[in-house]
Amino acid sequence: MRRLVRVALLCLGCGLCSLLYAFSQLALSLEQETPRRRGDPTFPVRRQLSGDGGWRAAAGSAGRRDRRLPLPPERYDFVNTLSSEKMHLAVVACGERLEETVTMLKSAIIFSIKHLQFHIFAEDPLHRDFQAMLGSLAYQGKFNYTLYPISFPTENAAEWKKLFKPCASQRLFLPLILKDVDSLLYVDTDILFLRPVDDIWSFLKKFNSSQIAAMAPEHEEPRIGWYNRFARHPYYGKTGINSGVMLMNMTRIRRKYFKNDMTTARLRWEEILMPLLKKYKLNITWGDQDLLNIMFFHNPESLFVFPCQWNYRPDHCIYGSNCQQAEKEGIFILHGNRGVYHDDKQPAFRAVYEAIKYYSFGDDLVHSLLLPLELELQKTQHTYCGRIYKVFIKQLTKSIRDIYDRSSKGR
Repeated sequence: MRRLVRVALLCLGCGLCSLLYAFSQLALSLEQETPRRRGDPTFPVRRQLSGDGGWRAAAGSAGRRDRRLPLPPERYDFVNTLSSEKMHLAVVACGERLEETVTMLKSAIIFSIKHLQFHIFAEDPLHRDFQAMLGSLAYQGKFNYTLYPISFPTENAAEWKKLFKPCASQRLFLPLILKDVDSLLYVDTDILFLRPVDDIWSFLKKFNSSQIAAMAPEHEEPRIGWYNRFARHPYYGKTGINSGVMLMNMTRIRRKYFKNDMTTARLRWEEILMPLLKKYKLNITWGDQDLLNIMFFHNPESLFVFPCQWNYRPDHCIYGSNCQQAEKEGIFILHGNRGVYHDDKQPAFRAVYEAIKYYSFGDDLVHSLLLPLELELQKTQHTYCGRIYKVFIKQLTKSIRDIYDRSSKGR
């Protein structure tokens, strides 16, 4: 009898141990497969905004990734991307970029259909001026805005801030700062929208299950390309990508593990930035844009590439026209890099900038914006860009017509 009791107790003990082991394996698998929760102390690196606006790092390092189990396949579902929520647009302004930034925001307000939420990262002395100027743009309740201080990871703030141009690398940390924003359009201050933001926002619907961001090529013509001729680091595609207009599904960015050339383990966004900078800082010229090129060189399946008329720069016309899509359909987004809005080197670009800058809300768009701009553009035909001046107003004309069509239907 005692023997039977001992056998029964032994069987019961073995069964209990098996059950505990099964539960432990289930918990481990869930930890590996589910998105990491905010504030989880097991994160290798987790950066959060501190109370003083700087960054602080929790315990751990990127090196811990080497000991983790293999990751599941990288496939993503849409998360709020197709919802009817407002469109989020971010910009970073430092130095003497106030007027240029407000002109960019003004162009977005003029042509866009859905509500806009602006996220403006600016140096503290600019905040009061932004508030005053944006207050004067209050127009049909089409936008809201939030001002943020410039903030970088505390331990490397000086290095990040001086990378390429003052504050330019702030864009790399947007997915970590704007944690509650699912998707975001980042643009440089020298951008002008010539059609609704809604239209580039719609590219989010075209992302496949692996794509996390969208940008345009740096060049269309390899013979004048910079990356393919001079870069001393990996870059995306044949001619690299330009990050002046960058559409992001930030939920996917925060979840993704990136392939890289620093470790066999894949790293998350917050884990990969500083190691990339340390490895390539002596080889990069264009700062954060170069880092993005390196990241998407190793993860090309994650990038959606949109055509050149969505990021049209002087390089597309100063040596002759090389953006065929713009010739057919016009320029959708104008990018006046190299300071061309403020000098006489490319008067066609400056003419568009000044036309939008001096336009007053409520004035007739045809007689106060389009026709005066066309007259100014005709004066620029002594330049290569001016010879094709009609590409600067082809889409603009359609955008203005669409505004009046929507207005008449709404009556």
